Amino acid sequence: MCLAAGLWFSLRTRFMQLRGFTEMCRLTVTGQKSDAGVSSFQALAMSMAGRMGIGNIAGVATAIAYGGPGAIFWMWVMGFLGAATSYVECTLAQIYKTKDADGRYRGGPAYYIEKAMGLKWYAMAFAIATIVAAGLLLPGVQANAIADSATAVLCKGADACASVGGVAGMKLTIGIVVAALLAVIIFGGVKRIASFAEVVVPFMALAFIGTAVVVMILNASKVPTMFADIFSSAFGAHALFGGVIGQAIAWGVKRGIYANEAGQGSGPHAAAAAEVSHPAKQGYVQAFAIYFDTMLVCTSTAFLLLSTGIYNVFQRVTENGSEKLVTIYEQLPGVAPDQGAVMTQAAFDSVAPGMGAAFVAIALFFFAFTTIMAYYYMAETNLNYVTGNRPGKLWLTLLRLGVMGIVMFGAYHDAKLAWALGDIGVGLMAWINVIAILIIQKPAMLALADYERQRKLGLDPVFDPVALGIKNADFWHKR
Repeated sequence: MCLAAGLWFSLRTRFMQLRGFTEMCRLTVTGQKSDAGVSSFQALAMSMAGRMGIGNIAGVATAIAYGGPGAIFWMWVMGFLGAATSYVECTLAQIYKTKDADGRYRGGPAYYIEKAMGLKWYAMAFAIATIVAAGLLLPGVQANAIADSATAVLCKGADACASVGGVAGMKLTIGIVVAALLAVIIFGGVKRIASFAEVVVPFMALAFIGTAVVVMILNASKVPTMFADIFSSAFGAHALFGGVIGQAIAWGVKRGIYANEAGQGSGPHAAAAAEVSHPAKQGYVQAFAIYFDTMLVCTSTAFLLLSTGIYNVFQRVTENGSEKLVTIYEQLPGVAPDQGAVMTQAAFDSVAPGMGAAFVAIALFFFAFTTIMAYYYMAETNLNYVTGNRPGKLWLTLLRLGVMGIVMFGAYHDAKLAWALGDIGVGLMAWINVIAILIIQKPAMLALADYERQRKLGLDPVFDPVALGIKNADFWHKR
């Protein structure tokens, strides 16, 4: 559904993600904030905080393990098409945003589903699903990755973590520390979340990208072969990886969707908080977010693995009626396909011995921590919707404590349980949102045409929903 929606919206917008690339870059670094809203860049950073999680490191490595180098090509395809989807859902969030009881902008799928579709029950279903998913299911996945990567560094040796009860005790301790740090941010409200995100997200992303570039330079002789492997195996022409072309497409698309979240309904929450004169402005900015996430951050992980050659590839085969995994390329004996972080750590270690585990653990901490922070913001926004934009302090406190509790739970418990809960959360949000934006896409298309018309006239576009025949855009009507 997400792939089909991305293709459809790309056609409907005449590939705005390609035609409007320069405009995306310009709008990303301009704009202003107000007492009611954050700047376009802060909204971008908040949405990027949600998009950039463990999927950018461990998830990309897993895609290569199951689909070979060709999975990266299909991940790029998904990122390119997903940018158009992100434009649509985030522009809709801006068109139908509102102000809460404290005078701050709120918006997202629940708001545009109610106002554009007129289906309160459907909007309420998304809001409740997101409170459950973002507040109680998804944070555990990120916390589990933080705990696993940190214990891999801190608990080397039989007695390294004995003082806290071994590996299990260390994971619980890490969960408590992460929950405490999270409390400092989320109890400060959306302004503190935005301020934290605009500093940390660009820094951590650029540091990770820069490090991956250094590794590629050190392995420059292997880069031409790396690109040849990506494109040949993407279409089944590679002698070794040709047999996994189906897995390459499937895993490239799946990891592309999981990493950039286009269509899942997460990005619109942050997009609605931006202070802009025209909804399409934030649509452009959020389309750029997909490029940044997929084409830069995810690609950095991929190039790190492929340029060093430190990865495994597995093929699913059926023997005697049962399915099993057969290794067709192995540089890391004993490392399973789901151990993506371990592969990434090994790739770093190949050029900086002894530093890979620590660097990846630090990167995973920042990626996963900011994602948990963004999940909380999504849950809080939908709690606002459910309570008519007037959530009491009790409900907010319970939500915050719930997020902190699931962080500790996810850090301590088995990764399979954390991922199972996370998958349910993603599915709940994505199905409801993708169907909705396919039905109510027209206002986003009208906004795009209006924005492009005003830009051709040399104007700084200003939005007038009445002139465009868009109803129920109450905030913009009043403005």
